[in-house]
Amino acid sequence: MIKYLRIWVVMVVLLGVTTPLWAYEVVVLPGNEAVIDWLKAENWWGEIKKGEQLLVPKIMITGISPRWQKNAANMPVPQKKGIFYRVILPLAMHANEMVLDRRKKMKGMDTVLAGNGKLSPEEIAWLRDLAVTLRITKREKAEQMSDPAELRKVIDQALYKLDVIPAGMVLGQAAYESGYGTSRFAAKGNALFGQWTYGGKGLVPEQQRKELGDHRIAAYDWPFDSVRGYFINLSSHPAYEDFRRLRAEMKAAGQPLSSMKLIEGLKSYSERGQKYVDTLKGIIRVNHLAKADNAVFRDEPMRFLLTTADEAAAAKLRKDIKAMQKSGEIEKIVKRMRLE
Repeated sequence: MIKYLRIWVVMVVLLGVTTPLWAYEVVVLPGNEAVIDWLKAENWWGEIKKGEQLLVPKIMITGISPRWQKNAANMPVPQKKGIFYRVILPLAMHANEMVLDRRKKMKGMDTVLAGNGKLSPEEIAWLRDLAVTLRITKREKAEQMSDPAELRKVIDQALYKLDVIPAGMVLGQAAYESGYGTSRFAAKGNALFGQWTYGGKGLVPEQQRKELGDHRIAAYDWPFDSVRGYFINLSSHPAYEDFRRLRAEMKAAGQPLSSMKLIEGLKSYSERGQKYVDTLKGIIRVNHLAKADNAVFRDEPMRFLLTTADEAAAAKLRKDIKAMQKSGEIEKIVKRMRLE
């Protein structure tokens, strides 16, 4: 039996509006074996029966430890993959929940505008920011948007760009791009998708190509930041228009969004083109990741999962978390994770 401390962290989660206070559990586990035992106890380990609905616990990892690089190298491959997929899937699913929340908000705005109603200044500001994030318009032009017809046009474009990304596809790319979380970029910068940035905050590749400029691999404070960046990238960058078009066509035809089909829209993600897509298809197929496309969260509060090197370190961390809870620092940290 694993011994771990359940610490209830109270915070306000913002989903467009203020919601009631909820209790969040912080689970601290000493090492990978303890993680596997905990996943088993949570009924989140082992084979999924064919045709069975994949019910996913709401667990969020807060970092990819450099220890994972060393430990994963000494683990059986199925075990390494099993841990990776099970802790990354909730991140992908939560990102999709955020997408659906924003789509609902935009549709509500569109209904108001269609009925000759007016949006609040806060709603207009939110829509302007979204238009910039999704590369619908530049900041200067966005700040001038106020005409209802223009706002509805932006909403229409945003609804096309911002939509669900099948979780199986997210898992396949994260596994490939990060080496199942063992890459230097994952260990040092929580980077799961090998996304580039120029200058600023990022990790310099060991063999940086000068002809491409000062390109770096984007680094993140939290693993979920990497997932969020990936969703924004696929939703906004011109290189992934094929992906967005294919997704829209599938929805218009009443087809379920499939990882195996939509991955065809990402030939521009890598210089390898179709070979890259074929590699990802192989990962999705061999590891049965398409099962994640229709996964749903269990009806439970969100929890945070942290790991340490051993039980002594875990005990100290639990004590520290208690103190941070009392001081209010935990609440500030979770807010910085931007899970709203």
